[in-house]
Amino acid sequence: MSEALREVPDARQQGDAEERAEILDTAQAGQCGAGRGDTGSGARRARIRRAIRSLSGPDPWKRGLVLGLLMLLHAEITDRGGLGSLVETFLPWFGLFIPVLLAGALWRRSAAAVVALLLPVVAWLSLFGGLLFDKSQPGGDLTLVSHNVNAENPDPAGTARDLAASGVDLLALEEMAPQATVAYGKELAKAYPYHTVQGTVGLWSKLPLSDSRSVNVLRGNVGPLAKTRRAEDLPVDPPRALRTTVATDQGPLVVYVAHLGSVRLMPRHGFWTDSRDVGAVALAEAVAAEQNERVVVLGDMNGTTDDRAFDGLTSQLHSAQEAAGHGFGFSWPTSFPMARIDQILVRGVEPKSSWVLPATGSDHLPVAASISW
Repeated sequence: MSEALREVPDARQQGDAEERAEILDTAQAGQCGAGRGDTGSGARRARIRRAIRSLSGPDPWKRGLVLGLLMLLHAEITDRGGLGSLVETFLPWFGLFIPVLLAGALWRRSAAAVVALLLPVVAWLSLFGGLLFDKSQPGGDLTLVSHNVNAENPDPAGTARDLAASGVDLLALEEMAPQATVAYGKELAKAYPYHTVQGTVGLWSKLPLSDSRSVNVLRGNVGPLAKTRRAEDLPVDPPRALRTTVATDQGPLVVYVAHLGSVRLMPRHGFWTDSRDVGAVALAEAVAAEQNERVVVLGDMNGTTDDRAFDGLTSQLHSAQEAAGHGFGFSWPTSFPMARIDQILVRGVEPKSSWVLPATGSDHLPVAASISW
């Protein structure tokens, strides 16, 4: 039998296998959707997977379409194993694939591949093009800084001095080690006569504070090993979020300072975000219950505003960086910032400018903003 004849049944078998895989994916998506009361969403994701598979063949022009669809439809990517959150965390960096694909298209002299790159270009610009322009304005009634100071910071006193030198009105610190909290308080006391500390987070202020209390953003027993632990065996963690009221000349301003749960890349569980996601929901519920119109949320969210986990927050507040910054404002890691996981989110006030401060002894960069009424 000739090679050509042998390839026919092989191709047919491969096609049958792919068709069966697609049917199975659709059925699984439907079952998952039915369990969540969202069958339409599961079917839609199955169709997206089939479309991407059909476009991911050897033809170079298909790669541009796949990249464009990935950016446009990132919210439809399954979050099983944290895949969706992982993609959304580094979504801006997907734009780097565009010049790579363009170089490949020019090398192959493929006009179709060049044209196909229009989709990812348009998708990237629609998502992030606005960040390329400087939207900052002069002035502002109040300046804010949020900084994860790192529990292993070798020089907390030096970090405190650097932050105090910025001259901002409100200074939020996260991930303070118990032994370092005293050093921060001592160095900041002169510039900031008012402060509140709840567990590992604190706020230092030039304006009076009241109604300060901790906020529970570590609710529930979550994580891959949660079912194997008894509640009485779990350690009691210190608070990682607080709520306080700042007295300003224009009226009260409610301020939240939060450090949400960490995320991890785990061999068996993928991009693990359970603790952070629980905290994001708890923080969103607390903000939703606020009666005061003016609210600011500062802190290390361990995620970007593109991440679906923060839909509850971003539907109520908007990012100072996106509204009044210049560029992406990446804050982590200090050695090579790749993501803005430290946020200043506002409601009822107008961001005038947003920027990133120089590095301290932390693995995060401080983020700052100026707001007005």
